[in-house]
Amino acid sequence: MKLRRILRRKPTDGSDDPRPRRLRLRRSRPAAGGPGAAGSSSAIEKTEEKPAKTRVGRISRRVRRRLGRLLGRSRRPRRSLIPEAAYVSAGTGMPAPRWDGPPDTPAVASYSVIKRFGDGPAAVEALRGVTLSFGRATFSAIVGPSGSGKSTLMHLLAGLDKPSGGQIELGGVKLAGLNDDQLTELRRERVGFVFQSFNLLPTLNAEENISLPLLLAGVEPDPIWIDTLLTMFGITDRRSHRPAELSGGQQQRVALARALVTRPSVVFADEPTGNLDSVASDEVLRLLRRAVVDYGQTVVMVTHDPVAAAHADRVVELADGRVVSDLQTPDPPPELEILRRR
Repeated sequence: MKLRRILRRKPTDGSDDPRPRRLRLRRSRPAAGGPGAAGSSSAIEKTEEKPAKTRVGRISRRVRRRLGRLLGRSRRPRRSLIPEAAYVSAGTGMPAPRWDGPPDTPAVASYSVIKRFGDGPAAVEALRGVTLSFGRATFSAIVGPSGSGKSTLMHLLAGLDKPSGGQIELGGVKLAGLNDDQLTELRRERVGFVFQSFNLLPTLNAEENISLPLLLAGVEPDPIWIDTLLTMFGITDRRSHRPAELSGGQQQRVALARALVTRPSVVFADEPTGNLDSVASDEVLRLLRRAVVDYGQTVVMVTHDPVAAAHADRVVELADGRVVSDLQTPDPPPELEILRRR
């Protein structure tokens, strides 16, 4: 140990530094037109690296190198846990929702679904054997009084909760066979949500709020698709405005665009017109209809408003956890005709 200290203090190469230097080789790109540009694609240069002075320093350097390798590995594109597929809408030629199942498979379906809260005699059944299927490129509404189970059914269909019995299929994928990571990725990539309270981040502008699901997934937003959504929802001139600078109808338009930005298999709208007046509500419902017709989107809306439900192709009514009526082509009420003529 003493001899090692002496050798470390007295350099043998004639330099002023008492510590020997180690040489490390690394590849670097040559400058354009430089001496190595024409001959080889890379050049070797020598860089000097001083050894750590203490044991703690050596450990810290080793940890930094290991973290650098891990961070570099995490930047690589991660393989999707769910198969990737896409089709193009025949009506507009624009990219339509991604799909994994056969062509005749419904967008989302429930088979004898039971949801029970609690155990024993105090248990409450919110859903009692609900079997429903919603086809692709359709606009459906789920209605019912408070406590009928419509919100519980939407949470189960969206993969936010697990049923006590039965089975859920979303986008051709059986939810019962997925773990937590796969469920998270399925909701992020294949499900769009529209909430009554908008849920926009106040520090981001409209365009950033729309691109947020893609940014969280590590996907670079497509500028053409973002511009298409901004134009479709009529908020191109509001793209740099924050939520506090937007009206309620404009905030809901931003929320709708955010729900469609990932081209999900299904968009679930929970009371999308609950905080809007009649004119803004009609505009939002028209935009949902346009997303179905022009882009092949599947929309499932939960509402207690019969005027909003009349915009849908199909109205499913729940009561006491059961389906009591299923209207494929409901007759619009007179007040809806007045709104449509405006």
